Amino acid sequence: MEEIALPGGRTVQLWAGGAASERTVLVCHGTPDTRWVARTGASAATAAGVRLVGLNRPGYGTSTPSDSTMPSVADDAAAVLDLLGIDRVAVVGMSVGGAYAAALAARHPGRVTALAVVAAPRETRTTTGPVVAGMERARPELEEWAAGVHVADPDDAALADRWLGALPPEDAALLRASCSTAEVAASAREALACHDGYLRDAALLLSDWGFALSDVRCPTRLWYGAHDDRNPPETGRWWADRIAGAELTVTPTTHLATLIQNWPAILAALSTMPTP
Repeated sequence: MEEIALPGGRTVQLWAGGAASERTVLVCHGTPDTRWVARTGASAATAAGVRLVGLNRPGYGTSTPSDSTMPSVADDAAAVLDLLGIDRVAVVGMSVGGAYAAALAARHPGRVTALAVVAAPRETRTTTGPVVAGMERARPELEEWAAGVHVADPDDAALADRWLGALPPEDAALLRASCSTAEVAASAREALACHDGYLRDAALLLSDWGFALSDVRCPTRLWYGAHDDRNPPETGRWWADRIAGAELTVTPTTHLATLIQNWPAILAALSTMPTP
């Protein structure tokens, strides 16, 4: 199953892999990224005996664009879990996905057993006004960059090279090792098939997130990279100050590498955290 219909008719695109297990870890992707980032943990999940599920947020891939908020995306995720017959999950949020993962834990505490936030940004509330206005301010820069990526190019290898060229070398090397060239190209096409997903993420990130991190009550681990220029360990300490009992782990990694290199440790931690 690659798509699921929510009540009301909107579509959510998903990926599921790892072990055939009732123990499920939901993965919230970064920006611009997609459900494909969950695939980088497939081998680790199989070894750990857990199932991974990755969901594309509205406006990514074939997930229907909507006037989403972080709380509404969290509610969508809970609805998908209902439709999949999954009662409780641990949640991993990568980069911007960390805020969405925390929103799910805060709004649906009975569903989330444990939370892992990986290389996520802090809430700045540096913009006010309508989200749509923030999206339009970001649109010219995104469209200029996306034109250079040129996802309409049928040459998978060339597209993968351009997509990975925007990443730190360590991140790019790990993605090449974790995914085939065709998978990297497919992820790029999904991420930029519609620009609404990225633009809404960018606007929401700089606004009031719409929930309180202090409402996250489940066991929480924070993973940050010492060599991450985007969201350094100081940002992890900001998160730790706002989620009661959250434990910060710093590893010698760059941004995406903080997830990919640490999948086994992250999944092991999620499995051993006490259930609230």
